[in-house]
Amino acid sequence: MERAGDGVAIAGDSIGITLSEQIFIERGYVASHETDTPIETNRFHADLFWIVREPLRVGRPYNLRLATQEVKCQIPSIEQVMNSSTLETKIDKHEQLERNDVGRLMIETRGPLVIDNHDRIPNLGRFVIVDDDEICGGGTIFGGVYTDRSVAKSQNIFWSEGKITAGERALRSGHRGAVVWFTGLSGAGKSTIAQALERELFNRAMQTYVLDGDNVRHGLNANLGFAPEDRVENIRRVSEVARLMADAGAVVITAFISPYRMDRRRAREIALEGNVEFTEVFVDAPLDVCETRDPKNLYKKARAGEIREFTGIDAPYEAPEDAEIVVHTDRQSVDESVATILEQLLPRLKADEPDD
Repeated sequence: MERAGDGVAIAGDSIGITLSEQIFIERGYVASHETDTPIETNRFHADLFWIVREPLRVGRPYNLRLATQEVKCQIPSIEQVMNSSTLETKIDKHEQLERNDVGRLMIETRGPLVIDNHDRIPNLGRFVIVDDDEICGGGTIFGGVYTDRSVAKSQNIFWSEGKITAGERALRSGHRGAVVWFTGLSGAGKSTIAQALERELFNRAMQTYVLDGDNVRHGLNANLGFAPEDRVENIRRVSEVARLMADAGAVVITAFISPYRMDRRRAREIALEGNVEFTEVFVDAPLDVCETRDPKNLYKKARAGEIREFTGIDAPYEAPEDAEIVVHTDRQSVDESVATILEQLLPRLKADEPDD
């Protein structure tokens, strides 16, 4: 056995690491430097080569294996399909991949997955799709965005693991804890739909709560303004609170403009770090519609110069590129929007069956 430094030993292809503190590690966990980290997500873009006779179908469950990790997954959308033999691109609507097709698609996993872009770290950027223990296809990951993890933390604090698992909480309450992250312009209808969704989930005997942007700024974030750096900190704090509440088993619905993609990406990573389900809901309404509604007269004040750095007027809003759920409140009623969300959200909240 060769010692490679303090706490590291190498024997053939095996590497042993001694940790300075006791933490719980399961099979499949990935170690990294604290700041130079991979991506932790449950949704990513990939190119997939399909090799079996049975077609890959949108929405059908599969298993995904990447390095030491294995998670359940599905393909919510296929963007482009090319036949690998003829190199012809198919232009019809893509609901499946046939044998020898290469698909550019979105993959969504049931739990958090640690990945890298294939062009950066190949071992964490390639995967296989498995069905009934048969390898059906292989692919590479691209387009993932890395998040800054350089926030300084005390060296003398340690995460305390509770004695009650998330699975036990889910079995008790009948559903998984989750973060449902609403984003959209002011006036798009986030709070209205969030509260209606909360009522629907409550009526189904689920533990649920809405974290509303204005409410949070009355207390937890009362010391923050609306400058870009304050917006970043606002979303970071909310993400951490939502993660803790979801870890306790609640379905936490957040209603925040959250205008920056990077902040929403970080919110997803914070949730997934705690093994919490994260679903982004884009409450989409055109700016002119939101400005016509203007329930708090904020657009009117922003146009008059009374409010500075107002999203959509003199501050940017970066719309989601691949949100799990999208509702169009300029042409959908509140009830229709909630029905759209429930259709896609409820399967994600289903508690897993205990292993025999």
